[in-house]
Amino acid sequence: MTNLDWLIVAAYFGLLLALAWWVILRRKETADDYFLAGRNLGWFVVGASIFASNIGSEHLVGLAGSGATSGVALAHYELHAWCLLVLGWVFIPFYMRSRVFTMPEFLERRFSPASRWVLSLISLVAYVITKMAVGIFAGGVVFGTLVPELQLQIGGTVFNSFWIGSVLVVAATGLYTILGGMRAVAYTEAVQTIILIAGSLLLTMYGLRALGGWGELRTALGSDMFNLWKPLVPAGMEGTWAPVKEASRIAWYFNGNYPWLGMLFCAPIIGLWYWCTDQYIVQRALGAPNQTEARRGTIFAAFLKLLPVFIFIVPGMIALALAKAGRTPGLQMMVDANGTAIPSIAQAAFPLMVQQVMPSGLRGVVVAGLLAALMSSLAGVFNASSTLFTMDFYRKLHPRASQAQLVWIGRVATTVMVLIALVWIPVIQGAKGLYDYLQGVQGYLGPPIFTVFFLGVFIKRVNAQGCLWALVVGFMLAMFRLAIDTPVSLGLAGFQNGYPAGSFLWVVNNIYFQYYSLLIFLICAATMVVVSYATPPPPEGRITGLTYATVTPEQKRETRRSWNRWDAVNSAVVLALILTAYLYFRG
Repeated sequence: MTNLDWLIVAAYFGLLLALAWWVILRRKETADDYFLAGRNLGWFVVGASIFASNIGSEHLVGLAGSGATSGVALAHYELHAWCLLVLGWVFIPFYMRSRVFTMPEFLERRFSPASRWVLSLISLVAYVITKMAVGIFAGGVVFGTLVPELQLQIGGTVFNSFWIGSVLVVAATGLYTILGGMRAVAYTEAVQTIILIAGSLLLTMYGLRALGGWGELRTALGSDMFNLWKPLVPAGMEGTWAPVKEASRIAWYFNGNYPWLGMLFCAPIIGLWYWCTDQYIVQRALGAPNQTEARRGTIFAAFLKLLPVFIFIVPGMIALALAKAGRTPGLQMMVDANGTAIPSIAQAAFPLMVQQVMPSGLRGVVVAGLLAALMSSLAGVFNASSTLFTMDFYRKLHPRASQAQLVWIGRVATTVMVLIALVWIPVIQGAKGLYDYLQGVQGYLGPPIFTVFFLGVFIKRVNAQGCLWALVVGFMLAMFRLAIDTPVSLGLAGFQNGYPAGSFLWVVNNIYFQYYSLLIFLICAATMVVVSYATPPPPEGRITGLTYATVTPEQKRETRRSWNRWDAVNSAVVLALILTAYLYFRG
């Protein structure tokens, strides 16, 4: 990092804080303004904010690293951009009509207050141990790679670049999130999206130029690294029914590597939960003034969601190709003597590429993009957490609280989240295998939520008792698996080698996480249906407009007036681009 690079990074922070300050000066001390930006966000800001909130550490650290180790395998998750279309076309009408602040609040409208409390509590805990934790971890990795010599001594304690980077990212993000609320978060995320995309595209272009072009990349890595389908079908079973038969064998349920059954059934469940029902994402759409702007925002976000394949996965693959070819000495540490990527080093593929192939000045632009992704992701989780706590807990306990009180509590809640994030840093720094562990967490927590939202909208007969039982059973199964996985994943004393082979705990710990996730979904769906049909149906008046079967004619006309043919055409283009990607990446 040269002085010019640092000047550009400083300019980024200056622009961000100036924009946040401008938004803060225009704010109103109302709950609508603080938590949902006054419900007047346009489609561009909604879409860019959704994208920026999604793009965080799992892309900077995990996705680029996976490109270096597994090629395009994880592009399956990025090509779930179609889930955003489901949000826009299926769920937005229900969410916008209900005028809710949070997803648990919508669940209360459809089912009961108890289901709202359960979902709010689980969401808050999940945000702390997943989104917040991984965001801090990525900030430390980026700073540790780019400026490893950076140190700060306070008293007799020396803090390395991991600590300095983590604290800087958390503190700066928390500052404008606390003061400006959702409006500051959304507008800064729109700017961060532009910086992130521009910087990442520059990195891809300079990386390809250093390598010699796209053809050289394919030649250096071979067809397997460009094969989206290879991870889905066991070797030697291509073009046969054997994978279907093999799925019934118990051996198939252990130690899979992106098996086709999990990708086909489990991955969409997690994708639909995340994009359609998670407060962290949906809150941006709730900030739109009407169905039209919210839907167009989700369509725009779906277009943007296709970019990570080329701006995160491909740079990781370029880093591996440069390392294998020996053209960039600073990247050779990524591979062993056989030219195979070393996973622990490959997780820093993106910042290593920034360090090695970008010229002075432009390097600062890409680093600003890295910081933009980290900060937007953290801002999203801070804001979502404060909204959940204030609207789902505080306002329920204090129904007469004024607008100013709600805003003040929101700021206090955000401050507490920032402090928790700072306290969490040493836990992140000392953990072993934390990133891989966290990949499974959402696979366990997502299925119960997906179940109650989707069945709740599509089946009017399911009731509050069925919803509550499905949530409780699902979360108990998730916590059971996490309680077993955690000691092994974190490498705690006595668990470095896992559980005794063949024991019950060993079996549970070794079931591939996607299969366990699918099992949770099936049990939750069965529980919800059985309990609902064994108890009285929900009152017709309570669910009017909250399920497809109870939407009134006027509500249908309102929804139809909210879109035109160009909305449909753009949605079709997104689907066509996804299909094109699957057809191209065939090895």
